[in-house]
Amino acid sequence: MTAPQLGQETLSKERLRLWLRMLRVTRQVEAALREKLRLEFDSTLPRFDVMAALFRDREGLKMNELSKRLRVSNGNVTGIVDRLADDGLVERIAIEGDRRATLVRLTPDGRDAFTTMAVAHERWVNELLDGVSAEDAHHIGELLHRLPADTGDRQR
Repeated sequence: MTAPQLGQETLSKERLRLWLRMLRVTRQVEAALREKLRLEFDSTLPRFDVMAALFRDREGLKMNELSKRLRVSNGNVTGIVDRLADDGLVERIAIEGDRRATLVRLTPDGRDAFTTMAVAHERWVNELLDGVSAEDAHHIGELLHRLPADTGDRQR
């Protein structure tokens, strides 16, 4: 094996180890957040994610936009939105001229509930990543921006 081939193999192995480490940490943090949302708010991470997307777009989103933004199927979002609507946290608004499309937005109660959950969520993430300094968090974030986007293009 030539030196360049050996270098590529080493690089490949290091990238594989990096991916496995990122995956393990992500799964651990996600599992902890799921449990905390369940215990403290009787909620789920997908429900939190839907509310977060709607919180950012105060005017609301069409169901298909919400699905695209969350990268999940329309069916998955519909079930979550149904339960949020039943709880009075979101409202559906018919879109004039488009009988098939529906706009979904947080109600005032939904905005209040999400704000409370978001404060707790930030606190939990801060606690879970307690060993990471502000400088390290910034540096890791910058390094992660170098990874390819989902389109396959590299961002530099």
